[in-house]
Amino acid sequence: MMLSVAAAFTAVMQTVRDTDVETISFEMATGRVLREPVAADRPFPPFNRIAMDGIAVNYDSFARGQHIFGVEDIQAAGTPQLQLSNTANCIEVMTGAILPEMTDTVIPYEQLTIAEHDGFRRFTIVGTVKKGQHIHTEGSDVAAGAVLLQPGTLLGPAEAGVLASVGKTTVQVSRLPRVVVMATGNELVPVGAMPEPHQIRMSNVYSLVAALQQLGLPVRYIHLPDDKEAMEEQLRPLLYETDVWISSGAVSAGKYDYLPAVLQQLGMQTIFHKVQQRPGKPFLFGAFENGPVVFALPGNPVSGFMCFYRYVQPWLQAAMGLTASAPAYAVLGAAVSFEPALEYYLPVKLTASPDGSLVALPQPYHGSGDLASLLQADGFLALPADTAQFQEGNVYPLWRFR
Repeated sequence: MMLSVAAAFTAVMQTVRDTDVETISFEMATGRVLREPVAADRPFPPFNRIAMDGIAVNYDSFARGQHIFGVEDIQAAGTPQLQLSNTANCIEVMTGAILPEMTDTVIPYEQLTIAEHDGFRRFTIVGTVKKGQHIHTEGSDVAAGAVLLQPGTLLGPAEAGVLASVGKTTVQVSRLPRVVVMATGNELVPVGAMPEPHQIRMSNVYSLVAALQQLGLPVRYIHLPDDKEAMEEQLRPLLYETDVWISSGAVSAGKYDYLPAVLQQLGMQTIFHKVQQRPGKPFLFGAFENGPVVFALPGNPVSGFMCFYRYVQPWLQAAMGLTASAPAYAVLGAAVSFEPALEYYLPVKLTASPDGSLVALPQPYHGSGDLASLLQADGFLALPADTAQFQEGNVYPLWRFR
């Protein structure tokens, strides 16, 4: 039975399995998904922080008409808090330093003139002054104990700084799914080899590996020959050490497309084998009980590429605790005709219109074997199966890969 795209996607997402939790160094956590709340261990900022280089004074002295202040000391960033002994004086302060006791207002150097006599300096305030100015008040950003990062957060550069700020040296994150990518077919040779006239270099597998690497996933890949016994011999050990299998090819109706039968022999439950879409119609999806899920993608490069972004990537994101990627929307930039009653994934180049909308321009495309067509495209526009004529200016879902 051939499923609609919506039904196939629902079936895929119903198999999502939460990965385990592991604890790693915060320095290695960029690109990982947080699995615990992270709270502030002290206020942000943790003290009344000087926001500009200048002097700190007691505002009441200024309010009484005093504009000239002698310097008692310098409060540098990273030094213990000083105390002003005479409110008729000031303490020079540097950005990032703690505010000295008995002071409550900072006047930047730009509002000061300086005079020095016998090694004693005096600052004269010029311009208006507001009480409390240029002080980053303790706890004004975040209170102590406030949760800063929620479980499910994708950790990036900003989050790394927060983890460091709160002293979180180790952090609980989702274990990365263990993925193996499989190239199938006797016609494939290594990239560095010179193919015979009847052979081609492996390429689909490297597109898939690169897409997985963009998700931050370590990947293994293997080459399965068109031989049932050899396939089974390579696949059986992987049942116990991987979470996801992604294969390319050997899932159609050819005499040497052995992969579906081998997978079933190993115990995989087939969930669906065909989807009402082009490219990517002969797409096999299944799962092993207490074992990996299997995305057996078509061998034509554009087909497998589209299926990865439409089905595999959302599954992986959800398994890691992220919100699965959803389509954006774009305006079709030129009329298109497509006759079969299949959901059509059209390679498009994206441009921005003056009104802020995305315009999707169809790219020259010679079918699902045309790998080079992806070089000029940014994504696939999903054109519904219920019509054959798609008018310029209509809006459709967009699955981006660039």
